[in-house]
Amino acid sequence: MDTELHSLRIDRSKKTSREPSRWAVRWIIGGILLFVLMGAAAMAYKQFNKALEVDTVRVAAPRIGAGAGESVVLNATGYIVAAHKIQVASKVVGKVAWIGVEKGDKVKEGQVIVRLEDDEYRAQLQQARGQLANLEARLAELLNGSRPEEIAVAKANVEQAQADLENARVNVARVRQLYTDKIFAKATFDDAQARYDQAVARVNSLQKTYDLVKIGPRKEVIDAMRGQIEQAKGLVNFAETQLNDTVIRAPVTGTILERVVERGEFVTTSFVGERGAKGYVVSLADLNDLKVELDISQNDFSKLGPKQKGVITVDAYPGKKWDGVIDEISPEANRQKATVQVKVKVLNPDEFLRPEMNASVAFVSAEKQGAPAVAGKPVVFIPASTVRDDKVYILLGGKVVVRPVRTSGNTPQGLRVEDGLIGGEDLIVNPPAGLKDGDKVKRKQG
Repeated sequence: MDTELHSLRIDRSKKTSREPSRWAVRWIIGGILLFVLMGAAAMAYKQFNKALEVDTVRVAAPRIGAGAGESVVLNATGYIVAAHKIQVASKVVGKVAWIGVEKGDKVKEGQVIVRLEDDEYRAQLQQARGQLANLEARLAELLNGSRPEEIAVAKANVEQAQADLENARVNVARVRQLYTDKIFAKATFDDAQARYDQAVARVNSLQKTYDLVKIGPRKEVIDAMRGQIEQAKGLVNFAETQLNDTVIRAPVTGTILERVVERGEFVTTSFVGERGAKGYVVSLADLNDLKVELDISQNDFSKLGPKQKGVITVDAYPGKKWDGVIDEISPEANRQKATVQVKVKVLNPDEFLRPEMNASVAFVSAEKQGAPAVAGKPVVFIPASTVRDDKVYILLGGKVVVRPVRTSGNTPQGLRVEDGLIGGEDLIVNPPAGLKDGDKVKRKQG
């Protein structure tokens, strides 16, 4: 008993060890390090792409032309767009056999720009024309009626049948007499009578055929044939139209903005994906009909009105200006942007203006639109702290746009800018030394 109790006693001098394996420890430590590295990388990426906060000041342009007295009521920026941009599509499906334009080419209305392979459409046209010719010949036959030879044959058939009928009549009379005299049996008389009846029926049938040959075809048959001919003419016209549509022409006079097909590519008239057949061949627009598309804040919208004039400038040519007039005002506002879209027609477009260029418009007060200084030069004053190395740094769309300026001296209103600004731009005050074009920035709050 003592021995058994002793075996059940717990020996507390021995420690039970359940230490984790070395590989488990390594996996845990590796996971923690990976998580830490990912977090650090995310923070570094966020810090690297973080927009720099800057102070800005909006440029004001109170006058156009020195001493002209023409007030600028609003400056706005937007983009030049073609008034009517056209995507020239094909009306038939086919493979491009030839394309005769490049991007930037000027084309005239009706000029051939693309040709599609047309072998199949030519064959369809030939088949339709053959069917029409067949039906027209059949109608001519019906209208001309029976030929004299056909009438003569029908008459001869009737006369032959009448002769056979007379012979059968004489024969049946003779057999009847002999049958009466009991010389012939009744079966012989019945045979003679049957031949006579057949001769009568044949004469009647051939006589009616002769009459139909002389009358000609029925009016209903002729009308049905005329209907088939009209249907065949429609098929010919359709085949001709499809053949002509393999030649794609410019619908208006303008400039090729985009060429999307090459020789050998397939053009379709239905919905297509990015890598499938092309839905159109080129896009073009009349670059003599340009507009500036602007999003005007609802707070400034009351300053503008229909046909209001303004001066247009573009970033690409700071020293050049164009006359403009409000041509279109959207009937509804944009709820998300709190803006109203306005389009300003360029009155004197030239080869310098191109669609999708940045453009600025200085709108002139409505009561003085008749003054000749509308196309004059805006007088712009900016703080000296916004200029560094004869350049200003503009906040546009969350990014920096660096623009060179030419100033003519300091005045109580600030530096007078002769070239580079027209007013309405948001300039960065005291731009940092490392700031460059395209950097992400945002306006400081408060």
